[in-house]
Parts: sequence; C-alpha cells; structure tokens
Amino acid sequence: MTIATADLYDERGDELASLSLQLRDLGGRRAFDGPVRTVRCFRDNALVKQTLNTPGAGAVLVVDGGGSLESALVGDLIAGSAVENGWAGIIVNGVVRDTEALAGLSIGIKALGTNPRKSAKAGVGDVDVPVTIADVTFIPGRHVWADADGILVERAP
Repeated sequence: MTIATADLYDERGDELASLSLQLRDLGGRRAFDGPVRTVRCFRDNALVKQTLNTPGAGAVLVVDGGGSLESALVGDLIAGSAVENGWAGIIVNGVVRDTEALAGLSIGIKALGTNPRKSAKAGVGDVDVPVTIADVTFIPGRHVWADADGILVERAP
C-alpha cells in the first residue's frame, strides 16, 4: 500500500524533496512509488522506450524532457510495455500522448500535459544519471513517491 505523500512529508520532512512543478495525472494509477531510474532526453524518446522495455521491478522512470511541450515522450505502446515489464510509474518533465489509452493502464503517469506529435527516435540522451527538475534532483536508486498531492523524493545525503 502506498503511503500518502502528505503523511510521508509530515513524518520525514527535510529528508525529502518536494517537486513544486505541477504535473497532470494521466495513468490509471494516481498513487505510486519505487526506486528512481532516469532518462534525460529532448524531443527523442528512443531511450525511454528502450529503458521501459527492460524489467522495471517496481521502479519509477523519471524522464527529463527539458520541459518541452513540442512532442510526446510516452504514448500507449511505450506505457503498455512498461506495465508488462513491471514498472510502477513514469514521471515526465514533458508531454505524453494517447491519454485515453494511458488512463486505462495500471501504471502511474505524471506529465506536464499532452501533445499528439510523436518524437524523434535517434537515441540521443542519457540513462541513469542524476536529473534536476524544478530544483529537485532525482538520483537513480533513491526512492520516489507520487500521488494526487504531488511528488516526493529522497534527498542525497
């Protein structure tokens, strides 16, 4: 059972960073948590697809798309493979598409919004590196929690 982020923050406070960026809930699960995995990419989702096609073991993929609203980094096929591979959720500093289908999948998905335009497939970017979104750093292996109230991540020691 996922603990509410508000309760978790009340318990652990300064041990956690709270993402102030407002993201939309677009997946079939509003609350999810797990260890952080990351992809940094810009308008190119090849590394997102490649990563979500591997066993997720309950992890959450944090995708730093640089806040671009110009092309989707996750769609129904990529999110469907994430479900099949055991990922708990996807957090996107960017946009997604196929929102009707995403809402029916048993996975948490948070993103800035939507755009039907597909992205490039060149594979440009980085996997499992620290990414900073709105002054919060997501470090691979740290734990992240997300629900309707927002996103919390363990701070680096």
